[in-house]
Amino acid sequence: FNTDRIDHLYQDQHEKDVHFKLHYGDLTDSTNLIRIIQETQPDEIYNLGAMSHVMVSFDSPEYVANVDGIGTLRILEAVRILGMEKKTRIYQASTSELYGGMPENKNAQGFYDENSPFYPRSPYGVAKIYGFWITKNYREAYNMFACNGILFNHESPLRGETFVTRKITRATAKIGLGLQSCLYLGNLSAQRDWGHAKDYIEAMWLILQQDKPEDFVIATGVTTTVRDFVRMSFAELGIDIEFSGKDENEKGVIINIDEERALALGLNAETLKPGQTVVRVDSKYFRPTEVDLLLGDPTKSKTQLGWQPKYDLPALVKDMVLSDLHLMKKDEHLKSGGFKTLNYFE
Repeated sequence: FNTDRIDHLYQDQHEKDVHFKLHYGDLTDSTNLIRIIQETQPDEIYNLGAMSHVMVSFDSPEYVANVDGIGTLRILEAVRILGMEKKTRIYQASTSELYGGMPENKNAQGFYDENSPFYPRSPYGVAKIYGFWITKNYREAYNMFACNGILFNHESPLRGETFVTRKITRATAKIGLGLQSCLYLGNLSAQRDWGHAKDYIEAMWLILQQDKPEDFVIATGVTTTVRDFVRMSFAELGIDIEFSGKDENEKGVIINIDEERALALGLNAETLKPGQTVVRVDSKYFRPTEVDLLLGDPTKSKTQLGWQPKYDLPALVKDMVLSDLHLMKKDEHLKSGGFKTLNYFE
């Protein structure tokens, strides 16, 4: 099991005042879920388990259906079988990929909201739409407190390394330290509504604190291109880049370096030069069915939940870039010691 992103949560059960316990779980194993829920008797369940990589879902459609779709059913059914419908509240992590970026399905203001029709464009989105409707069905059929949070893209320094935002911030840090020469991406014009995971976790909790179960869109209401996210990431290190070309021939080139900031951050001045190409497009990263624009309407969550995000996009980018810069300096030390650093993810 790869527990790297949750290692900081682990607490030795032999220590005093331990209030957090990890259990081995599997969304494809009903008996496992029933046993854990029976043992823990939870007041609230947050189903964040999924194979959530959209591109990978095209390669593993059956797996994503089993985990993301039927896995949701297994949790709902476990609660029902155990007779805990009145005790346990359930949050189901839905996704903006349900909408599929279809322009005709936006509301009058140009956003996707709780009433916008779904049109998923990937096996991941299709599996998640089953999770959405089965949650709603169990809410209505068994009077369960089960809610869907339709969350638009939410990021943090703990984001998986193969997701585009983390791929960008990792590569930005590596390029700044001289550990990588170029970042390869797919559709630079794709637009997403990116928020900070810390804000979105608060929204999830608020959804289950309401008097009655409902579904909510959680978003910032602001859209940004992948291209601009890249530009902002490099700018955080004092590196200005300019894009030129079109489609697969587009590239990002360094046009200026803030030497004072680069020095303060410990960047590798020998490998950073104006005119250097640091971003290129590779067609292998294009999706079979591309979702060009996703923009959410958070009106209901703000008015009904009282939710207000504390992080804007620049703060999110700063958090991720500086975190990855700190992380990648470990690779820099390995390289300086004569060891090889492997780029596993890009």
